[in-house]
Amino acid sequence: MKFLIFLGSVRTSTPPRPARLGERVAQACLGMLSDAYPEHDFELIDPLDYDQGAVFKPHFSYAKDKAPQVLDVLANKISLADGYVMVSPEYNHSMSPALANLLNHFGSSLFSFKPSAIVTYSAGQWGGMRAAVGMRSFLAELGCLPVSAMIHVPKAQEVFGETGQTLASVDSERWQDYFGRTFSQLLWWAQATCEQREKIDPFAQSAPFQKAPSERNAPK
Repeated sequence: MKFLIFLGSVRTSTPPRPARLGERVAQACLGMLSDAYPEHDFELIDPLDYDQGAVFKPHFSYAKDKAPQVLDVLANKISLADGYVMVSPEYNHSMSPALANLLNHFGSSLFSFKPSAIVTYSAGQWGGMRAAVGMRSFLAELGCLPVSAMIHVPKAQEVFGETGQTLASVDSERWQDYFGRTFSQLLWWAQATCEQREKIDPFAQSAPFQKAPSERNAPK
């Protein structure tokens, strides 16, 4: 199976400098998942690698074959993935604007009927847990329902090094077990939904809204 790990930060440096704090957490996720499940593919999606333009225009708003190639590439990756890991800091008790902006470029039909996992972090003591609450409804609307277990990393700079390795000052095994609970749920649900999609086309029974917002309306 294929999984995408979305990094929800576009800062080139965050306290403590110089390394991006979110990149440490995302790399930790990538390393733990790759080690635990070598039979599957995991890819880190960094929004800094995707030019989204100065004016917001989602991928699905472009005429056919007119969307920027970089968005076409990412749309294809999202469509082919079997699950997602969303890594976000907390901004004003909500998810990262950078992550929301990137995900909002794509319609829910690309994410639907697949699971996701929520990972939040902070340089302070709360670990971004308040952002995670809002992420549940956001990801549910995208169609990639989050698994019940979540990951919160307070004082992430004291847990992970610049390449995502656990620091010598923390209990590496306990952190791996903590992350592992969420990731095991993600893999379980991904396997289940993957097998079910192969048996039944979910869009045959629940077609995506692609023509107009009125498709969502209740009958008159």
